[in-house]
This record gives sequence, C-alpha cells and structure tokens, in this order.
Amino acid sequence: MSEPTTASFGFREVPEHEKEDLVREVFSSVAQRYDVMNDLMSMGVHRLWKDAMVEWLNPQPGQLVLDVAGGTGDIAFRIAELARSRGGNAGVVVCDINSQMIAEGVQRALQMDEPDVCWVCGDAESLPVPDSSMDACTIAFGIRNVTHIDAALAQMRRVLKPGGRFLCLEFSHVDAPGLDALYERYSFSVLPRLGEWVAKDGEAYRYLAESIRRFPAQAAFAQMIARAGLSRVKVRNLAGGIAAMHSAWRL
Repeated sequence: MSEPTTASFGFREVPEHEKEDLVREVFSSVAQRYDVMNDLMSMGVHRLWKDAMVEWLNPQPGQLVLDVAGGTGDIAFRIAELARSRGGNAGVVVCDINSQMIAEGVQRALQMDEPDVCWVCGDAESLPVPDSSMDACTIAFGIRNVTHIDAALAQMRRVLKPGGRFLCLEFSHVDAPGLDALYERYSFSVLPRLGEWVAKDGEAYRYLAESIRRFPAQAAFAQMIARAGLSRVKVRNLAGGIAAMHSAWRL
C-alpha cells in the first residue's frame, strides 16, 4: 500500500488533500484586516513592489489580464489604472479561491468606482478560464500557498495567448549579507505578534512566515516556470531578495 501523499503547510507536513482547506482558513481568518496587515508588516513597501510589478508588466489598452490569487484587488486595480492612463481600458479578471478575500476586493472596487475589474472564485490549479484567452497572467504573493505549484504554472500557461506574458511577485530568498539574519528574526518574532494584535490571528502569520521559508529560491523557481512550458524566464530581486519578480512568456 502506497504512503499517503503530503504537502507542506508552513513547516508542517500535512495530508495533501487537507492543505487547500488549511490555506483557505488562514486567509478567511485575516481577510478583513489583510490590507492593513500588509501595510504594517512591510511598512508600506509592498505597495512599491506591486507598483514595480505592474510597471514591468506594462499593461496596454485593450488587453485582457488574469490576476490569480488576487483577492483584494491590489494588482488588478493598478493594472486597470495604468492602462487607462495610456488612453484606454484593459479588462482585468481577478481569480481567487477564497470567497471572503473576493468579497473584500469587490467592496473595495465599489468604493473606488472601478469598472474594469471583474471577479471569479476559482482554484489556481484549475482556472475557470478558456485556453489561450489572456494577454497576460499575474500572481502576487499567492503561488507559495498553492498545493501543486507545477499544476498552477501549467494552468497559467494554458490560459495565455501565444505571445502572452506571465509575471509573478513572491517573497523569496534574501541574498544580501546580514539582511538574512535580521529578516529571519523579524519574520518569526515580530510578524506573529503583529498578526495577533491586528488580525487577532498570530498563527496565520506564523504560517505565512514559514511558507516563505519553504518556497523555492529564485533560480529553482525559474526552473519550475521553464518546465511548465514558459520561455525567456527573467528574475528581478527586490529589497535584497526579500521579494522577487519572475517574468516569462508563452511563445
């Protein structure tokens, strides 16, 4: 009899079929305070990283963009706004597995009177989007929470048109001497306490810190992207490798 398959949930190994529900519970718990926590735990730097991602994407009027695990809309709103600044509209679809995160995003869109973003609840490993239908596919701070990263990458390639762009922003591995030890202490001492104070869930932010440590380093993730059939993979580090952007194309 074969051994049951497991998946990493932070530093724990859990039955593979349980990871999706565990991740959903984490984000359901923090959904209402998610954007506030992002500002606090990054001291606002996540906004600069997201700006850098969308600038590198360089969205154009008339394009269709899928933002996977886009919950509260940070990337989608930036894409829509930048396209409008260039004289037209881009259609942006946010796909997230967590309905509570989507609800927060929809509420933000209503408050902002944002007409160019639509929302769908769906799994990154089985995107509810037709083949070859998107000009670009983005995912920010979501890929490390997927049970099968290779399956999610294959799905994002599937939905891209030939010539379409894949762009991922994710926490990564620090490559600046001295910063790695400081970041380690911050992640495991400060973040859970901040999560307990603001989001009333310190364990959720302990999981997030652990999931960052379990995520592949820049070069290893670039190889995974290439194995999924995407080409011309490039990497840009941010803040000494605390985060990294990976770009690739469906050719």
